[in-house]
This record gives sequence, C-alpha cells and structure tokens, in this order.
Amino acid sequence: MSVAPETLVHPALRVAVIGAGYWGPNLARNFAMSTDWELVAICDMDLDRAEALARKTGNPAVVSSLDELLARHQIDAVAIATPARTHHQIAMQAIAAGKHVVVEKPLADNSVHGAQMVEAAAAAGTILMADHTYCYTPAVLKIRDLLADNELGEILYIDSTRINLGLVQPDVDVFWDLAPHDLSILDFVLPGGLSARTVTALGSDPLHAGKSCVGYLSMELESGILAHINVNWLSPTKIRRMVIGGSRKTLVWDDLNPQQRLTIFDRGVDLERQEMMRADAEDRKGATISYRLGDTWSPALSEFEPLGLMVSEFAASIRGARPAPTDGPSALRVLKVLEHADRSRAAAAATLSTDHSTAAMENAR
Repeated sequence: MSVAPETLVHPALRVAVIGAGYWGPNLARNFAMSTDWELVAICDMDLDRAEALARKTGNPAVVSSLDELLARHQIDAVAIATPARTHHQIAMQAIAAGKHVVVEKPLADNSVHGAQMVEAAAAAGTILMADHTYCYTPAVLKIRDLLADNELGEILYIDSTRINLGLVQPDVDVFWDLAPHDLSILDFVLPGGLSARTVTALGSDPLHAGKSCVGYLSMELESGILAHINVNWLSPTKIRRMVIGGSRKTLVWDDLNPQQRLTIFDRGVDLERQEMMRADAEDRKGATISYRLGDTWSPALSEFEPLGLMVSEFAASIRGARPAPTDGPSALRVLKVLEHADRSRAAAAATLSTDHSTAAMENAR
C-alpha cells in the first residue's frame, strides 16, 4: 500500500480509484505519488487488471465492487474512471456513503444525472469535482490569468481545433469524447464562464459507425463572444490549437509545441481607430479597415504534471470545504452544451428529412 507522509496539520487523505482501464492508471499513479493522499484501493471488475495496476502503484488493496470497497475500507474519497454511463450510479452511491468524489470527463451521460450528482453532493456536504485535466495545465492556467488581467481586451471570438487520427469510442461520439476538453477550458478561463446563448452543431459519420466522427460546434455566448470548436477522429494530422481574439491582442495556444505553447500577438484590426473613422464617411471610403502592427511575445510557463495539480486541488477543496476549481456545477455547464449540440444536430436532420419528403411529394404530383 502506498503511504503518504502524515503531519498533525494535514493528515493524508485516503482514496480509492474505481476503474483500472484507460484513465484509471494515470489517476492511481498521481494519487500514489502525492503527499496529500494515501492510495488505499483499486476497484475494478477485472481483478487481474486491478492487481496489475496495484503492483505499479505501491500495492494498494484490490476489490471487484463498490459495495466491497465501501464495506471493507476506510476512505475519504473515490476517483471514478469508468465509462460515462456508469458515473451517476457510482457517484451517487459514494456520495450517499459520505465520500468525496472526483469523476473523469464527462461528469455524467446526461445533464439530469449530472444535476442529481451536484444536488446530492451539496446536500451531503461532500466535494464533487470533475477531472477536467486541461484546466490544470500551465498553459491554461496562464490563459486564465491573462484574461482575468484583461490583457487581450474585450474577447471577440474563440476558435479551437482538436483533431487527430483517434480511436472511435464505443459509447460516445466525437463531440462527447473530445469537445468536453475545449468546453471545460472555456468555462475555466472566461471570466463569465461557459454561458451559451445559442448552440449549433454539425456532425458527420463517414465511417458509418453509427455516430459522428467529425464535428463542428458553434456557440454565441451571453457575453457576445462567438466560439467555434472543431473535433475530428479521422485527421492524419494531430492539431491541438486554440485562438482567442481580443480587441487589443490575440492569443494562440498550440498545445503540441512545447517550445512555445502560448503566443501573444499585438497586431490586428485597430478597433479604436475604426470607431474614430466612422464619423467621417469620406475617410472610410479611402481606408475602410485600419490595422495595428505590434510585437509578438511568448510568456514563460512552468512545467509540472497537470494531474498532480488536480489531485492536490481535490485535497485542498476537501480540507478547505470549498468548491473545486472544476466543480460539479462547472462540469454540468459542459454537459448542457453537449446536449444542446445533440439537439441541434437532431433538429437539422429532422428538417432535412422533412424537406426531402416534401420534395418527393411535390415531384410525385
């Protein structure tokens, strides 16, 4: 069993990881390495897989069910790394037992389940946190600081691309697989959070997999910002890039460029001069657009493992009895946008089907 050093000020919290598949090993490793935590158990229906993970993370106990975990082990919290459709049942049982919960993305398989999890945690006085890992990266933390300091001016638009030749997931489409990363980042960095006025989405299934493998999601936020997200499982080129355009500066985050992940451009359309020129129609005829040319710079970023910071923040939230930076309500906002995207695609498909039916009837007359 991995044992974190205890002090009189902060005794180590006891945690179990539920799910030893794709993401569970990353959580288990970070909990085992953290001085805030003692990794007590690994829970997975596949005991061989759980035991293999336990051998790599200090030999915590291994159990095959949540009932066994709660009955046999004294724990403060659970980390859930199972398919999204199981998150609600596991989290609700853990919360009912008085345990704090961190869940890998997405929070749940629908917003009704997500809301029930949020309400249950609030009623029980426990912490419910979403493992939105990108929000704990040095680049995204820096972006949040820059926007809080109004470094870019008024945010005008956001354009995000997350594409690669990826694994077609068995239980979710490309929107639910990849877009939660970008949506959670926007909720984290924007001062007003993720508050969408409209959501429009288009998806394509060229593989005939029965789900969207390529997707485009556009939102108009309550603040007036236009945000666009492109997700794709079929691209031979891997791109992880976000552009945030402001009235004074523009930020480009290229997550795959470790030498220069963030770049700030002090150039673009000079909006202040544009306002001055509007009063003079003759000037506008001669120079409709005024451009600003300035410096380009890249802020220095610290290097650390985001999951390590995430598990530390989980502990700090529990000890301080305060909401986590990526708490249940923030994860619920992400869920609601994903559901709006589903409804947008369904409505577009229904409209197209109706148009085709009407055209066929007209042709038959």
